[in-house]
Amino acid sequence: MPHAHFRFYEELNDFLPPGRRKVTFVHAWKGTASVKDIVESLGVPHTEVDLILANGESVDFAYRPKDGDRISVYPMFESFDISPAQRLRPRPLREPRFVLDGHLGRLARYLRMLGFDTLWSNDADDEKLAHISQQQTRTLLTRDQGLLKRKDVTRGYWVRSTAPREQLREVLERFDLYRAATPFTRCMACNGLLRSATLEEVKERLPPRTALYYHEFWQCERCAKVYWEGPHVRRMEKLLQEVLGSSAVA
Repeated sequence: MPHAHFRFYEELNDFLPPGRRKVTFVHAWKGTASVKDIVESLGVPHTEVDLILANGESVDFAYRPKDGDRISVYPMFESFDISPAQRLRPRPLREPRFVLDGHLGRLARYLRMLGFDTLWSNDADDEKLAHISQQQTRTLLTRDQGLLKRKDVTRGYWVRSTAPREQLREVLERFDLYRAATPFTRCMACNGLLRSATLEEVKERLPPRTALYYHEFWQCERCAKVYWEGPHVRRMEKLLQEVLGSSAVA
């Protein structure tokens, strides 16, 4: 069987067994498989790969490794350009947009709180998530590695952490989003945009006595949910300070 020397870099090692992380290893395969098929058979989704070098030359996913090749595999580069090398992933979105799987509901709310266009449903199956990602040009965030190996998914990222706040930090760093955040501009419930509203417009939707203590209101253009600067906003502002911290740009 043909074999090649493989080396995976940076966060791509998260998908490999300990003995293959951050080292060059030999891997053999049957037939004339594409480098995409071989990489995914080793556990790394194609959506996480941005550059493959075969013997020092950039190649695409259709390249068929030859016996004795030296294959280097690099992760996505969102925040800088690696031209003239052949990027395997689409260019970063000018306006980041996401769709999340059912396990990432809290992360979806956090991303919306920061103003990012984020779709989420707890009952969307893999086919629907892949379709939305492809048709609406959204980056698919998931805890399911297998979902990212679907051929119709071109933009995707495997969220490593299981803790929602750490997941938020991870996504902000991975996609270089700190400067793009516009907190409190989207509805955390449905993802709609918020607009300023008068008391007359929203008073029928307010809890009793709310208008006695608060005088500024915002309403979702999609679901009509009303927001005001109550104690919950203070808690969210504290969370934002913890997450953005020194990385936020004044």
